[in-house]
Amino acid sequence: MTDTSEHTERPTNTRNTGPGRLLIAVYAIFAISATARAGYQILTKFSDAPLAYLLSAFAAVVYVVATVSLAKAGRTWFKVSLVAVLVELVGVIVVGALSLFDSVQFPHETVWSAFGRGYAFVPLILPILGLIWLYRRRPSAPAA
Repeated sequence: MTDTSEHTERPTNTRNTGPGRLLIAVYAIFAISATARAGYQILTKFSDAPLAYLLSAFAAVVYVVATVSLAKAGRTWFKVSLVAVLVELVGVIVVGALSLFDSVQFPHETVWSAFGRGYAFVPLILPILGLIWLYRRRPSAPAA
C-alpha cells in the first residue's frame, strides 16, 4: 500500500500554473506596455504632465514587480505579489478618481486614468483577479 499523504499537500508554488500563467502573461504585457509608454512620455513630453507621467512610470514598476513575483516560488515572493497587487488596486482607484475629479493635474492619461478606461478597464479588473488568485493559491502554513 502506498502512502498518499504526500500527494494531498499543496505544491510549493501553484501561482504560476494553470490560469496563473494567463494572469502572469497579462501582467507581463502590462509591464512592457506601461514601461514603454512611461519611458516615451517622460523622454518626449515630461513638462506637459509630469505627475501623470511619473504615475505611469510607477505603474510600470508595479506591473514588473507583480509579474516577477507571481512567477516565483516561495512565501517571500507570495508576500511581494500580494503587496504589488494591493498597491496596484489602490493606485488604480486613487489615480482613477483623481483623474476624473482633478483633470488639471492629469491633462494626459496614464495607465490608471479613469480606472483604466483607455485599456478597457483591465487595470481595474486585473488586481481584483490577482487578489482572488493569490487567495486561492496562498501558501499553506509551515509544518510545526
